[in-house]
Order: sequence, then C-alpha cells, then structure tokens
Amino acid sequence: MRLRIFLEPQQGATYEDQLAVARAAEDLGFDALFRSDHYLAMGDHVSGLPGPTDAWITLAGLARDTSRIRLGTLMTAATFRHPGPLAISVAQVDRMSGGRVEFGFGAGWFEQEHAVYGIPFPDSGRERFDRYEEQLDIITGLWATPAGDTFRYEGRHYRLAEGPALPKPQQGPHPPVLIGGTGPRRTPRLAARFADEYNVPFSSLEETEAAFGRTADAVRASGRGAPMVYSAAQVLCAGRDEAEVAKRAARIGREVSELRRNGLAGSPDEIVDRIGRFGEAGAERMYLQVLDMSDLDQLELVASLVAPQLD
Repeated sequence: MRLRIFLEPQQGATYEDQLAVARAAEDLGFDALFRSDHYLAMGDHVSGLPGPTDAWITLAGLARDTSRIRLGTLMTAATFRHPGPLAISVAQVDRMSGGRVEFGFGAGWFEQEHAVYGIPFPDSGRERFDRYEEQLDIITGLWATPAGDTFRYEGRHYRLAEGPALPKPQQGPHPPVLIGGTGPRRTPRLAARFADEYNVPFSSLEETEAAFGRTADAVRASGRGAPMVYSAAQVLCAGRDEAEVAKRAARIGREVSELRRNGLAGSPDEIVDRIGRFGEAGAERMYLQVLDMSDLDQLELVASLVAPQLD
C-alpha cells in the first residue's frame, strides 16, 4: 500500500503552504503529493483566504522546488480548460519535474465556482461527460502521436486541425492518467479505455469495493492488456491519543465520530486497520486528504507509526 498526500488548497492556502507540505511529504517518504483543482472554497468553516491557486501553475512550481515526490491532481476539471492547451501544460510540467507528473482528470461538477469566475458550465451531466470523453481522446491522442507525425480530431464538441502534437511529456507514451468517481456505467468504461489508475474518493468501504468491481469488469470486457491500479481517497485525522484526534477534528470543522465512519480517524493502529480493509477490497494506493496544511506533525505521525505497518 502506497500512501499519498492530497491537499485542498481552495480552502485557503498560499503556494508556500503547499510547498511546505510537499517538502515534508518528500522528506518523510510519502509516495506522492496531489492537489485538488478548484477555484472556490467549500463549506462555512473556512474563509478561503488568501484565495485559490491554479493547480497546474502550482504543480509547475512544485516540480522545480522538489526532487523525488510524484505530483498530480485529483481531479483536473475538464470544464476549466481547452484540451489542446491542457495537454501542453501537463506535458511541460512533466518535463519540468523530470517525469514525476500524474494526470488526474474529471468531468467537473462544482457549478458555483464556474459562475463566480465566468467559466461556462454545460447544462446537463450528459454534455459534461460527452465533452470530457472527447477531451480524454484528444489529450491522450496528442501525447501518443509520434514526434514528426501530426494529429487531427473531429468531434461533436472539439475539432483540432492537423498539427504537430507538441510538446511531448517526458514520460512515454504519457503521464499516468487517473479517472475517478462511482458512476456505474460511463466511468468504468472510460477508465478501462483511458486510465492507468482508477480512484474512488470519499466513499464507504462497501461502495469502494463495488466500484472497483464494476471497473474491473469493464477492464476485462475491454480486452486491454495493461493492468489497472486501484486507489481510494479518505480524509485523515490521526492522533497519538483521543485528545489529539479530537483537537485535529475540531481544527477541520468535523466530529470525531463522523470521521471514524467516513474517513481515516483515530490512533495509528486504528488507521492501519482501516487502510488494511481498503487494501483487502483492492486498493493499492491511499490518498490521505490533509485539510490542515499547517499541521506537519500529523504527516510525521503517519510516516513513523502508520506507514511502517503497511509495508
């Protein structure tokens, strides 16, 4: 089981805050640092100050300010960017990082942040998913086109004239693609077709196992030869004792009892047991959602008392 740190910077974080977590995670031996791709804070318990940071601009900075840890998004929103420029951005950051980028990509869902920043938001979920599927086709197609060849695309929503399909990412044929969610039909199909990793975020153990099963069925039906990596994301609230757990829960505006039901909360041994259950369900990676970026001691606690028990 590989442990990865997952941040929600739209809740209120500077670049320096994110860099501090990235460097701590790297020094402590975590496998990767991922961040969300949102432009608006969620919930009433945070102000969102000093304001959002762009996911790929931030990852470009982290690519140069770290050396080992892998970097990625859960999930970049297809509604935020055109597929051609997005393919360029991700490829460039992959080269800036020396080939450490992973591309988590989703359809987009938070309508309010689109309205606040003037980003068009398709009226129906079907159209969002249709656009998302075309973007996956375009981005992976651009990356996979051999240097010296050209790429052209004619879709319902996007059309690309014949062009050089540059730049290329450092990783070949492209950075690992992550697709997530618990949709019962299209999500498994798209994951089987495009993804290297399938992620189930913030779901119960039973829901996660069922979603893994649907995607595994889609992978088998597709006939693909490449293996699929299965992963889950859960909020983290660890403590050496109950008082420390309660203090951390209060700082993120949550109740301990609720976090024990819906996340990874409690003592190191409790968290090891909970992660182990996700491992039994098929998860090979666990994304630990860290909502208090100032609390680097929690990362050290997990690295010293949780991670060694998962080897």
